[in-house]
Amino acid sequence: MKQIAIYGAGGFGREVACIINAVNKVKPSWHLLGFFDDGRTQGTSNYYGNVIGDLKVLNSFPSKLGVVIAIASPQIIEELSQKITNTNIYFPNIIAPDVLLFDENAIEWGHGNVVGFGVRISCGVKIGSFNILNGCVSLGHDDKIGNYNVMQPDTRISGEVTIGNKNFFGARSLVLQGLQIGNNTRIGAGSVVLRNTKDGMLYFGNPAKLYNDGE
Repeated sequence: MKQIAIYGAGGFGREVACIINAVNKVKPSWHLLGFFDDGRTQGTSNYYGNVIGDLKVLNSFPSKLGVVIAIASPQIIEELSQKITNTNIYFPNIIAPDVLLFDENAIEWGHGNVVGFGVRISCGVKIGSFNILNGCVSLGHDDKIGNYNVMQPDTRISGEVTIGNKNFFGARSLVLQGLQIGNNTRIGAGSVVLRNTKDGMLYFGNPAKLYNDGE
């Protein structure tokens, strides 16, 4: 089995460990070495393993190692992926075994994606790199997803939606057919997006409206 570690030993890191264990029950694929974390002392443990070290330790790791970035922040995911410079490190896609792929031959993937339990992905979908599709996310036909996006549980993206980079979708948010979500956009939990969004803005509500601080 190939060696793998998780960057981030918090709650989502433990969920990723659950996905890896579930994958191994179907087909033994990964040996989980433990966690890397900049905010926890080396040797700290949780139910799924120990903290091996921080970024410095990872960048000096002496052998081939798959790493999953398990931190649900688009900006931190981007920053970490660029700071990991060790050529021994690679970023596999980790896909829960119960994910429903309508046609796996009609889906394009980058690398470093985490796809959680209960996710369903339709046909003609293009997914970039370092995206998190948490539990029960749904992607419609012909969606185009960029990089570093985080979709919290039960996010629903209708068909023919184009999503850029570093966007955050709150739990149970919904984006309707054919819309465009650009970059650095935040969609509040339970919000329903009915029109194209502006970059760098927060949208909240049903229907989702542009939220400005102080209003």
